[in-house]
Amino acid sequence: MPEEAKMETPELAALPEHGSRGYVYVVCTVAAVGGLLFGFDTAVISGAIVFVERQFGLTSFEKGFVVASVLIGCAVGVAAVGSLCDRFGRKKILIAAAGFFVVSALGCAVARNFMELTVARFIGGLAVGVASMVSPMYIAEIAPARIRGRLVVLNQMTIVCGILCANMTNWALEGTGVHNWRYMFLAEAPGAALFFFALFIVPESPRWLAKQGRLKEALGILARVGGWRHAQLELGEIREAIAHEAGSVLQLLRPGLRLALVIGVVMAILQQITGINTVIYYAPDIFLGAGVGSDSAALLATVGVGIVNVISTIVALAAVDKVGRRLLMLIGTSGMAVSLFFAGLSFHGGRSPGVFVLIPILCYITSFGIGLGPVVWVVIAEIFPTRIRGRAMAIATVSLWIACFAVAQSFPPLIKAVGFTWPFWGYAVMCVLTVLFVAAIVPETKGKTLEEIEKFWEPAGGAFPVVPVTEEEQA
Repeated sequence: MPEEAKMETPELAALPEHGSRGYVYVVCTVAAVGGLLFGFDTAVISGAIVFVERQFGLTSFEKGFVVASVLIGCAVGVAAVGSLCDRFGRKKILIAAAGFFVVSALGCAVARNFMELTVARFIGGLAVGVASMVSPMYIAEIAPARIRGRLVVLNQMTIVCGILCANMTNWALEGTGVHNWRYMFLAEAPGAALFFFALFIVPESPRWLAKQGRLKEALGILARVGGWRHAQLELGEIREAIAHEAGSVLQLLRPGLRLALVIGVVMAILQQITGINTVIYYAPDIFLGAGVGSDSAALLATVGVGIVNVISTIVALAAVDKVGRRLLMLIGTSGMAVSLFFAGLSFHGGRSPGVFVLIPILCYITSFGIGLGPVVWVVIAEIFPTRIRGRAMAIATVSLWIACFAVAQSFPPLIKAVGFTWPFWGYAVMCVLTVLFVAAIVPETKGKTLEEIEKFWEPAGGAFPVVPVTEEEQA
């Protein structure tokens, strides 16, 4: 549209000529704080559980349930939030999640017994479940296509930073006495409160606004993101896509979209049954079982795991919009399989490998951090239609947390029954199956708008066209 035509329309005349990448990064960073709390809440238990077990005299089942109760909350939270965020918007639901994070941190810190701690952990799980789905969805819906991958990975970056913060907090507070685990849980409260207040300054998702018919608001947000030309083009594509959507989750059973549902659910499950949360939740137990030594030494080794997780996710952040989603998952998952094989081998025959088990564990974390860790969240945030994205993502994310619960709950009884070797080798087999699934089924979505991805699932959609990467997009 010529500049004169723009100036003839008062609404367009008020819009910025160019978007602000800084604005996009600020908004997405605030949303990604949900990932930071997600990471902290799920990982803080790895250091606290050793001391909770001693204070409350937990059985192996109770120990697993304290760890896994947050995952039940995750599944419930995601199951409930899918339709709610499609009805009330992404922003309001994130604010509610921030409130749950605060309540959970305080509740865990003052818990007097196993049951109270479990309930508080369940509330935290509600918050984690909501944040795990809505934060990447919000980011995917507001980010321009050329940098959407790295901004969704930014959410994963904050998750691993949250895990590292939890690991460092656990190590720092280990020597503070019999109530050290209470301080570990309490450390989450300030960040949760900050997230709650910061959310009031970010806008609602422009795609959700367009779905509600609030087109002027949607246009204004899109213009701040990419300028008025980008806003008009994007809003036109959004309106066209919404006009052809039925708005029912049954739409996912149509030819074409069934495959999107299968990919979303299967990739979510595979991310978990390849064993990542056995390391995130039970790393100190693994290192103590390997003969690493004291509680402090095991927690310090866990800090190393967190640092490697952050570094590898930085690599994914830089590569996901250049290398693409498929290749990162194929490389990362292959590395996970090899690492898990050697981790299991190090325990084979009843040996206590000591610090040498740290090497395959760190390689496993590195491989997860560049592949399945961040990229699965990118894929399930991209592949579903706008009108039902919340409910469709809820199905995939519920599947993820149910799988995560099964892994976390089963790991303590498994290692008690058969040791560490066979569980690690079982997870390695799951990694091989993941490589085969990604190679055979998952399409590449790099550089495509959400509406282009949606059209791909139509029966006549066909393969995505190859779009050259410009110098501006590379920057």
